[in-house]
Amino acid sequence: MERKSTEGFGRCFLLAYMLVFVLAASAATDNITPGRSIRDGEALVSSDETFELGFFSSPVNSTTRYLGIWYKVSPETVVWIANREAPLLDHFGVLNVTKEGSIILQDKKTGIIWSSNRTRTAENPVLQLLDSGNLVVKDGNDSGSANLLWQSFDYPCDTLLPGMKLGKSFITGMNWSLSSWKGLNDPAPGRFSALIEPEGFPQLVVRNGSAIFYRGGSWNGERFTGTPDLKQVESSNLFKFTFELNKNEVYYRGEPYPSLISRLVVNQSGFLRRLVRTKQSQSWIEIYFAPLDECDHYAVCGPYASCSTNNCACLDGFEPKYPTEWDHSKWSGGCVRKTELACQNSVFTKYNGLKLPDTSNSSFDASMSLKECQEKCSKNCSCIAYANSDIRNGGNGCLLWFGDLIDMRIYPDGGQDLYVRMANSTLGHLVASKNLSKNKIVAIIVIAVILVGLILGGLIFFLRWKKLRKQAEGGKDDMELPVFDLSTIVKATDNFSDDNKLGQGGFGPVYKGTLPEGQEIAVKRLSKSSGQGLEEFKNEVGLIAKLQHRNLVRLLGCSIPGDENMLIYEYMPNKSLDYFIFGLILEPHFF
Repeated sequence: MERKSTEGFGRCFLLAYMLVFVLAASAATDNITPGRSIRDGEALVSSDETFELGFFSSPVNSTTRYLGIWYKVSPETVVWIANREAPLLDHFGVLNVTKEGSIILQDKKTGIIWSSNRTRTAENPVLQLLDSGNLVVKDGNDSGSANLLWQSFDYPCDTLLPGMKLGKSFITGMNWSLSSWKGLNDPAPGRFSALIEPEGFPQLVVRNGSAIFYRGGSWNGERFTGTPDLKQVESSNLFKFTFELNKNEVYYRGEPYPSLISRLVVNQSGFLRRLVRTKQSQSWIEIYFAPLDECDHYAVCGPYASCSTNNCACLDGFEPKYPTEWDHSKWSGGCVRKTELACQNSVFTKYNGLKLPDTSNSSFDASMSLKECQEKCSKNCSCIAYANSDIRNGGNGCLLWFGDLIDMRIYPDGGQDLYVRMANSTLGHLVASKNLSKNKIVAIIVIAVILVGLILGGLIFFLRWKKLRKQAEGGKDDMELPVFDLSTIVKATDNFSDDNKLGQGGFGPVYKGTLPEGQEIAVKRLSKSSGQGLEEFKNEVGLIAKLQHRNLVRLLGCSIPGDENMLIYEYMPNKSLDYFIFGLILEPHFF
């Protein structure tokens, strides 16, 4: 009897051990097949252990349960929820995959509360949580990722993971968009959604219900035009973003990076946030959020106005539609043209550093140059503005606007060029017009600059020649000496102040002075009554020029204002040879 009891205990222990082992193995798996299930308390874990799928409560201490996917290193960060509109009310939820390939979430009382929408059946369906965080149903006999029966990436919640698409399929009508939680603890779809608006030239927008709340703008080859502060992030080697536009689909997608975890979220307040962390770190780092300020709110300035530092201004050639409201910072009415636009007499003016206007009323051609774009817009009287659709490699592609220009803002760095059609009479600076090509404008400017340069050069040459000729008149000694303006000498000597007087020579007084660059000079001023004429003046200059003695003061130049002649010497604080040659009598305190 004792032996049977011992054997029975051994069998129970073995069965319990095997059960624990099976449950542990089940908890560590990344997939299930028909006949197996995931119950509340169990989980699927991706093979690299980045993501986990299971049941959770929101709020944490509530009885409502959801089936979701979260980061294993950050369980509170839920990135996808299956039954966000139909929570479980107890802990008896079960996840299954059927033989046909459908995912079914059931509870004990009401049965099926959520199921997937499969497009076809599979012979050997497998439900698997991938390392990307994508929950997929695939055929076990088909390893190709393009032949998935269903994937959670097609049904985003509030989070865009690397590899997920944000956009639309023109073939199936599938719309890949984000929708915020209704509240901090309520994952039901909220008021805000983030999507790629496909009308016109596709652009990133956040909607509050049906109204646009924030517009990230169109893709310019590097980033969305309304996100210049992401320029450094997107140009780094840590992140790679793709924007695809073709006849089948349009989408924006971030690519995975091995050492970083990244996500883009639209929260319950309508803010777009990009957050990153390493797998080893303990917290998320926010590297971008929008709207950033008042200027980021959609159409805050109304038509034909731009926003900068939370203030609106009409474009050149426009004025406030409602001046009184505008003066009270009520800008939504926007601006109107000062001069009515006439198609046959219009030009384009260039605006730099802009977030391009709303492109929902635009058309585009990726193959055109900017010049071809301008010509096409000029020929269409309904065309209001044009710009490059792609800023890479100096700019290419063509964007044309056919309605009011709305939701522009000025960026000190990272904006784009926009060319706006204006009435010819309102512009002071022209970029192009119907009858005047860009090449002709450049040629006219070049010719004008050359003519002005020639006239100014000729005038300067004539005046200098005349002045030098006057200095050289009456003699054969043609000496090249700098000529000082009288104003320079007057300023240097403090208007020939007595305090600067060094002494009195035979032909006039000598003054000490200081040139603007700091050099000290001695100015010999030859008075009209001195008896020294132009000939004597020339002889003195010639004599000093010929004498190359180390003790002789150096002659710096001369000044000949009217009938008065002046010599400008280098100032010597001690006596020099010129004291003995020219008989300068200096005051004792200058020795």
